[in-house]
Amino acid sequence: MFLNSRYLSLLVLLILTLSVQAQNNNDLISRLDSLQRLNEVTIVANRYQEVIPSQKLSGDELKRLNAHSVADAIRYFSGVQIKDYGGIGGIKTVDIRSMGSHHMGVFYDGIQLGNAQNGQIDLGKFSLDNIEEISLFNGQKSEIFQPAKDYGSAGSIYLRTRIPQFLGNKKTNLRGIFRTGSFGLVNPSVLWEQKITPAINFSYNIEYTYAHGKYKFRNRKVNPDGSVAWDTTATRQNGQIYALRQEGSLHGYINQGKWNAKAYYYISGKGIPGAIVNNVWENAAKQWDQNFFAQTHFQKDFNKYSLMVNAKYAHDYMHFQNFDTAASPFHHEKILKEVIETDSSWILQSKGIDNYFWQKEFYISVANRYSIFPNWDVSLSSDYQWNSLDASLKEFVYPRRNTALIAAATAFEWKRIKAMASFLGTFVKDNISRNPNDNSKTAPSKEEYTPAAFLTYQPFDSKNFLIRSFYKKIFRMPTFNDLYYTDIGNIHLRPEYTVQYNLGALYTKKLNNLLKDINIKADIYYNEVTDKIVAVPKGNSQYRWMMMNIGKVKIKGLDISCTGNWNLFKDLFIRTHINYTYQKAQDYSDPSDNGDGGSYKGQIAYIPWHSGSAIIGGMYKDWDFNYSFIYVGERYDNSSNIIENYLQPWYTSDLSVGRLFSYKKTEYKITLEVNNILNQSYEVVRNYPMPGRNFKVILRATL
Repeated sequence: MFLNSRYLSLLVLLILTLSVQAQNNNDLISRLDSLQRLNEVTIVANRYQEVIPSQKLSGDELKRLNAHSVADAIRYFSGVQIKDYGGIGGIKTVDIRSMGSHHMGVFYDGIQLGNAQNGQIDLGKFSLDNIEEISLFNGQKSEIFQPAKDYGSAGSIYLRTRIPQFLGNKKTNLRGIFRTGSFGLVNPSVLWEQKITPAINFSYNIEYTYAHGKYKFRNRKVNPDGSVAWDTTATRQNGQIYALRQEGSLHGYINQGKWNAKAYYYISGKGIPGAIVNNVWENAAKQWDQNFFAQTHFQKDFNKYSLMVNAKYAHDYMHFQNFDTAASPFHHEKILKEVIETDSSWILQSKGIDNYFWQKEFYISVANRYSIFPNWDVSLSSDYQWNSLDASLKEFVYPRRNTALIAAATAFEWKRIKAMASFLGTFVKDNISRNPNDNSKTAPSKEEYTPAAFLTYQPFDSKNFLIRSFYKKIFRMPTFNDLYYTDIGNIHLRPEYTVQYNLGALYTKKLNNLLKDINIKADIYYNEVTDKIVAVPKGNSQYRWMMMNIGKVKIKGLDISCTGNWNLFKDLFIRTHINYTYQKAQDYSDPSDNGDGGSYKGQIAYIPWHSGSAIIGGMYKDWDFNYSFIYVGERYDNSSNIIENYLQPWYTSDLSVGRLFSYKKTEYKITLEVNNILNQSYEVVRNYPMPGRNFKVILRATL
């Protein structure tokens, strides 16, 4: 087993302990319960929230999705592409509007998740058990009272965890969830919430996941002339996972303010199935991860002035191992290039791969907001972040990075206009520590200034219809791997810039008939990515690579979203949600490469022209059901849009049915999920087959 048995013993002991935890009762509900709910509304519902296009999944709608992780849920947003390498423990990264996953900021309870090594956030590591809301913003969040880092991404995902709420005279909330199903899944979790004082709440969530990860798949290849090269069925191997996640948090309330502190710990061991290439059906690669972070947030209002302080410490460990070099995907040139571009934490050694990596991060932020007038706010935020990376690689340079960010922003509302503007300064200095006799140099210091502007206009007296637009210029710094990775890093890399233009409209209408309300959003956009960092061959060798700034991408797109709430008849409520995305994302890197098979003006890798999703969720008395559909159109795995690189469209349908009931003062809910009900064979990433039809049974108990 990848995890020591003591972790499983600890989990079982904790579950048994919590199951007999006595409920504490009070005579009367404290005044603070109302205050807590009021504070929540005040903070979430700021008056500038319509300025920037956003998408959200929260509450019951989020819980009913057939989703195991955050990445599974985000698939239902428009303009988003998920790279999913398959299986319960497969890596899952997100790309918004074709700008690349490095340009997506992921924030956990308001503080950004980081990975200075390769810039990738694996969203498959984050469970939905403790998530209350997922929000996706193009550009940035509609709020100027935020840390400077919140201005520093082309798009942002905000994960908001559950805040304890106690009804009546309760002081304790307990919830247990147990999942089982296909792939040998065993997935228990426990949530414990406790009111310590009228002003302080505590919550603790623990979850264990095991799965052998085996599933049957169909491997079929069609030649350019239409003939079938091969068509076979096999079983996916080496996809096992053992993972333990723990989160503890304190939530406190003070006069005109609040604070919280959180600790997060995740440990896992998993097999990496690898790509199905060159008749290699099984990969021996394994990976062990330990991720820990502790963060705190403080916020207080002083009449017209508001103060926010955030701080975080993170420590990440990763061990990657693969001694089966004969079966290694590095023996396939295309897979080698893809690995370097997406996660260059792997390096091939003569006797295989056995590498260790340690990352540390320290972060602190101070944000200030002042209301000049009731309809005009200004803010100033300053952040400092320190990152380090150590590794077991030969000739490694042990980089250290100091990053300072300063953001000035303003937001105002005048008659039918709401507007926001921000200006971000980013200052980066790296240091390396190597053999003193080595003359290697660190990357030069970076100093970048980037603006953004957002505008919403209400053309009619009615507030049902709004027009919105934004412009934003931002960049992403080269990662430690890009700059310093042994033999492929390039210290002369420039930042990778994006420029975004967006024009959209929002229509909302409350009705009293069969359709209770409707919400329609539509946005057209144009993005450019310049100085894109890509891996290119070094010299004449196809197995030695270097990172270079040679890429340029132009993206034109359309996002449409429609949500409706229906009351078909008494006790039957239906919610429908439909998304559609069109994207033309072309590679303009090399004008000379425009011949047959050339990549110039080709649709970039893995971006479909058409994609969409649909969700139909319903409630009838104690029953609920949910149907979800995802479609991804034709695409290519390379900017050279030739038949050899063509990937067929794919779609999946998922269905769930649940029932709520009570027994001896405990509320239970049992849910049956059927995923990929039509048993479609498909690949999100070439040579990484996805599971066919699979099942899951979920039992939830709440005290």
